[in-house]
Amino acid sequence: MTGIAEEAAALSSRQRSTLRSRLIEDREATAVLVARLMSDIASFQDSVKDSVADDEHDPEGPTLAFERSQSTAILGQTRDHLVQIDSALARLDDGSYGVCSTCARPIPIARLEVRPYSTQCVTCAGKMRR
Repeated sequence: MTGIAEEAAALSSRQRSTLRSRLIEDREATAVLVARLMSDIASFQDSVKDSVADDEHDPEGPTLAFERSQSTAILGQTRDHLVQIDSALARLDDGSYGVCSTCARPIPIARLEVRPYSTQCVTCAGKMRR
């Protein structure tokens, strides 16, 4: 074994299986959250249709606009998280899971247990934040 396959071998098959299960559970919960947020946003839009078009003078207008804005931002973050999960599952399938995308060293199991969708080791992730 060489390269990515060798680095990915740092995780046992049991660890990979456990992490896959956690990712799948997280994906299911995240998909439910996406659906709920989309429903909330639709409700806000329906509320606006039935109300006065002048948000500035409507006592409920600013509140609805704020809630819609907040839900839309959370929906974007939640969809991004779903993409991260799907990417991690794809890496599990192609054998590159658990390998830092920056330095190609193994990502410590402790980091993967906390953030199973991680693409970088702690050192490289820390450098990105600076």
